[in-house]
Parts: sequence; structure tokens; C-alpha cells
Amino acid sequence: MAIINQLANPTRFLALSGRILPWLAILSGLVLLAGLYLSFFVAPADYQQGDSVRIMFIHVPSAWLAMFCYSLMALSSIGSLVWRHPLADVAARAAAPLGAAFTFLALFTGSVWGKPMWGTWWVWDARLTSVLVLFIMYLGLIALWRAYDDPSRAARVAAVLTLVGFINIPIIKFSVDWWNTLHQPASVMRLDGPTIHASMLWPLLVMAVAFTLIFLTLHLAAMRAEVFRRRVRTAQLMAARQPSAGIATAAVAHG
Repeated sequence: MAIINQLANPTRFLALSGRILPWLAILSGLVLLAGLYLSFFVAPADYQQGDSVRIMFIHVPSAWLAMFCYSLMALSSIGSLVWRHPLADVAARAAAPLGAAFTFLALFTGSVWGKPMWGTWWVWDARLTSVLVLFIMYLGLIALWRAYDDPSRAARVAAVLTLVGFINIPIIKFSVDWWNTLHQPASVMRLDGPTIHASMLWPLLVMAVAFTLIFLTLHLAAMRAEVFRRRVRTAQLMAARQPSAGIATAAVAHG
């Protein structure tokens, strides 16, 4: 908790993230290279799907990160509304475009994977439809933040809508259990253990770690950019007020 309180200071956050970011970027690249090698050169082809199963190593981590990003935004929204954490809205706003990108990648790779397996690019089943709703929610929140000139007002409205939209996350997760869908059920995060073979499970987990590290790298960079953007905006507002104050003072003096 003490670390969180220290990071509440944007200046301390910028200093710490500036030191971490280069190393995090290097680690992300190395883990991604390892994951790609394991996924496309070590993992075997599926006996039914052939090499098309390798889309899984991109699709599944993208889907996980799509939900993880929104969950992070929901936690940030609580921090913004309840504790008024000065970086909470910054974290949520920086995560939204990344979440939209991961969600789009999950939808795209899912369609490419579904075409040879299902014979169609798209079906309106519960899992695909709820993920599409998630993508639309990301776009809506991004548009909402940009619609307001006042960041504090935008933060409150976006936080409320983010928390309301969080109901879609468990729907995405459990849609394959609650409804009869074409999408396969969970094969990794199960109470009785993964059903996927270790030769495919380990490359998948490495890719999941790589995608998570990539997200953290991009998220820190986006948060830093947002902090600098807000500082520039504050400086511009202060500069705009100073001439007005100077004119008013001069008018009083001559009056």
C-alpha cells in the first residue's frame, strides 16, 4: 500500500517508470521471441486442425488480455471514484486503446481460425457476440474521454460507465458454459486442470506472458504520455489566464 501511495505522485511515477520501461521492453521482446519460436517451431500440429491450430497462440493470449485490460480499467475506475487516486484515470484512459487493440486482434484471429473449423467467418453465438460488445465498449469509452475538455469530468463519467460495463466480463468468461455455442469451452483455466497437452500448453503460457509484458510496456508508455499531455494542458491554461490577469490589473491601475 505504501508503494501505491508513493506512485500517487505523478513525478515519482514518471521517475520510476522511466527507469523500468527500457528493461521491461527488452524483457518483452525476448519472451515474445521465445514464445514465437516455441509456438511455430516446437509445438506440434494438431491431428485434426493441422497447422491452423497455431493461430491459438495469438488468439488466446489476445482474448485474455482483452478481458484483463477491461478488468484493470474497472479497478482504476474504483480508484478514481472512491480514493480519488490521481493516476487512476490516467491508467484507465491509457489502457482503453490497448484493450481495443487486443480485442480486435482476438476477433480477427478468431474469424481466421473459425473459417476452416466452422466453415464461416462469423457466427452470432454468445462468446463472439459478447466479445464484439466488449470491443464496442472500448471504442465508446475512448470516444467519451475525447469528447470532454475537462479531464476530471470525463474521468467521473467514464469510471461509472466502465463499472457498469464490467458485467460483460463474466458473461464472456462463462458464456460457453451458460449457453450452447460453437466456441469450445475453456481448456486451460479449469478447476480440474488444463485439458490441452503440455506440448501446446507451455508455448501458449509463454505467449500469454509475452503479451502481458507487451501490454505492461505499452501501458506504462501510454500513461507517461498522458501525464505529460495533462501537464502541457495545465501549463497552457495557466499561460492563457496570466495575460487576462495582467490586463485586469492594468485596467484597475489606470482607473
